[in-house]
Amino acid sequence: MRRLSAVRPRLLSFARLHLRNHATAEDAVQDALEAAIEKSDSFSGHSSYETWVFGILKHKILDIMRTQKRLGQWQPLEDENDDDAIDRQFQQSGQWQREARPVSWGEPEAVFENERFWQVFDACMIVLPDTLARVFSLRELMGLSTEQICQELAIKESNCWVILHRARLRLRSCIEQGWLTGDAI
Repeated sequence: MRRLSAVRPRLLSFARLHLRNHATAEDAVQDALEAAIEKSDSFSGHSSYETWVFGILKHKILDIMRTQKRLGQWQPLEDENDDDAIDRQFQQSGQWQREARPVSWGEPEAVFENERFWQVFDACMIVLPDTLARVFSLRELMGLSTEQICQELAIKESNCWVILHRARLRLRSCIEQGWLTGDAI
């Protein structure tokens, strides 16, 4: 029970990102927590407890999104056009601008085990525009295929890849600012 209260804020943040409604996100998290309690005997330990509970929440969120779509309550994604910001990071030849070139974040395993990194990552996800955060999260955090994302969000595959690219660039920039320099985000 204690483990669930520790993970609840991250679950709620994740649900709000996808559902765009605080009350609906609260309901999804509550349903996921109830399911985790009821099915705690089925937790096999092949993943972390938090990952297991996030998996339950993922399915709850997808069910809600499908229901919203069926009932006509679905909010389509707005098309964000920040091509100029992306273009400024590259030279005409397609090479990175010197000041935009990615820098090393350190040893990946050590970074992923660092709580400060995840605090910065969460803050960066929160400041991403809704469209970018939602598509990135569906792909990288929830593990949906591009085809599934396109079907769920009613977008074209080429648009999905552009959104993912923009999300990754913005996340990289934000994480480098907050993680490498230690600046407030």
